[in-house]
Amino acid sequence: MTTSTRGASAPAVLVLEDGRTFRGRAYGAVGETFGEAVFSTGMTGYQETLTDPSYHRQVVVMTAPHIGNTGVNDEDPESKRIWVSGYVVRDPARTPSNWRSRRSLDEELAAQGVVGISGIDTRALTRHLRERGAMRVGIFSGAAIAEEAALLSKVRAAPQMKGADLSGEVATEEAYVVPAIGTKKFTVAAIDLGIKGMTPHRMAERGIEVHVLPATATARDIYAVDPDGVFFSNGPGDPATAGHPVALMRAVLERSTPLFGICFGNQILGRALGFGTFKLKYGHRGINQPVQDRTTGKVEVTAHNHGFAVDAPLDAPSDTPYGRAEVSHVCLNDNVVEGLRLLDRPAFSVQYHPEAAAGPHDAAYLFDRFVSLMEGQRA
Repeated sequence: MTTSTRGASAPAVLVLEDGRTFRGRAYGAVGETFGEAVFSTGMTGYQETLTDPSYHRQVVVMTAPHIGNTGVNDEDPESKRIWVSGYVVRDPARTPSNWRSRRSLDEELAAQGVVGISGIDTRALTRHLRERGAMRVGIFSGAAIAEEAALLSKVRAAPQMKGADLSGEVATEEAYVVPAIGTKKFTVAAIDLGIKGMTPHRMAERGIEVHVLPATATARDIYAVDPDGVFFSNGPGDPATAGHPVALMRAVLERSTPLFGICFGNQILGRALGFGTFKLKYGHRGINQPVQDRTTGKVEVTAHNHGFAVDAPLDAPSDTPYGRAEVSHVCLNDNVVEGLRLLDRPAFSVQYHPEAAAGPHDAAYLFDRFVSLMEGQRA
């Protein structure tokens, strides 16, 4: 990515790897950027989306036409920086209006060097991605604009998401502790593969002291904190490249320590159990995805950000090296696996984001389910 200062009046062009182009105006920084073009269906929560490490190396297309009306505040970021590699909106707010706003979204994108484009038909772009699938894309503005053939060559030279090993690029380098709120009841070792700030906070609300460990942590590092449970976080990239996290999770399963994984952590559990993973055509992103908890029959509206999924049988439990496993949650739009649980050991995972930042709170019970596993093990 190369950028210069903010320039809302500069022309901009978006070029997909299949040759489709869209022309608009610069939004945020001026320059060029590359990534995987994906769309998010959330009408709110753009600040949490931008700062979610799971979006590393992705260019996010917002399907809601009007973005930026609440500006940017200092309370809602899910990490210390914006992680998206580019941002695409149709109708950016001219002036933010919210009592917590500190600056405009345009200003924040420019300050962090994020190249974006506005004023394009995001509905047409979304329909194109739904039909053709997520693909590489480039955004070019100002002096970065050149002949379309040259821009297309740059896009096609950019790395693909399939085969990308990215969790180490977004994870913490040093371990840190999020203390329990109120009386401490449990200790959890959380493996940071791209963790969002709200996730350890949700555990802290339940009396859990959370030790957040780097993606490079070893089993010795995990058990040095004497955990009652182990958590594997969300994160970016292709789970097929995640050899170390899979081996680490298997070490936890061997000891039957209560285990909870979300998003990338769900894919890691799938691989640890012997299931494969595959790339979805265009993925699930947004805060309005319907999922059924098959253990209760209830339907939840949930927050998603994943382009890969676990390939596991939906119709019956499977035998694994760690006992029987079953698919616990499914997406009602396409029957994609959205959760796994072991029947003979205290371990489960979901493919979505129960911390609800941003998003509905339907899945908050999953943190309580994790607490119940730890209570059962202690008893």
